[in-house]
Amino acid sequence: MTPRSVSDERDTSPDSRWTATYRMTGLCLSIVFAVVGLVFLLAPRQPLRFFNELSLSVGLASSPVVGVDLFHVLAVGYMYIVTLLAWFMYRMPANRLAPVLLVNAKLASSVLSFIFFFAVHGALIFLVNGMVDGLIGAGVFALYLKQRRGA
Repeated sequence: MTPRSVSDERDTSPDSRWTATYRMTGLCLSIVFAVVGLVFLLAPRQPLRFFNELSLSVGLASSPVVGVDLFHVLAVGYMYIVTLLAWFMYRMPANRLAPVLLVNAKLASSVLSFIFFFAVHGALIFLVNGMVDGLIGAGVFALYLKQRRGA
């Protein structure tokens, strides 16, 4: 029997697979958030126009399309923060604050979107954002709970 070097051994323990899954989720989320942030920055009217066309085709109200204003500045800033938090999940999986902050950001966005959809303006973009951010927040929360338990 020949001894194997440390570099030849692959850690296939459940803990290392879990950490790899957690890190990959953080990386994928950070890429998606960065792309969405760039869309908000470079083509701020396009997402609203797309959802307005879709909204009208299913019989829902459209959302006003306005020029670049404080909303867009805040939206790009928000996307930067959630991108950074997801990146921290990837780069520093032992850091337990990043997923907690990301969960709070996504669930707050989700709840506010549902409030706007049901109580203020029934535009499809609010409903879709409420569902998407709610699912992301719930998914990251599930990852956080599993991470906290030690995988």
